Amino acid sequence: MKVIAMRKNYDFSKSTPNPYAQKLKKQITIRLDEDTITYFKNMAEDKGIPYQSLINLYLRDCAQAHRDLKLQWQ
Repeated sequence: MKVIAMRKNYDFSKSTPNPYAQKLKKQITIRLDEDTITYFKNMAEDKGIPYQSLINLYLRDCAQAHRDLKLQWQ
């Protein structure tokens, strides 16, 4: 196995901006109930996608449709 040493300097003058940079995801910490996580994990397994991606898709759909949560306290 050949080891390649890192250079001290790299030339990025001919590089192009990342076209997906605006779509990059931001890591956050969020607290969810266990039953909610189980629900999305089971659904994600049925769909064949990671559960975090499924939660992101669901939340994105809500945001794009400007869904508003109706809360009624009793």
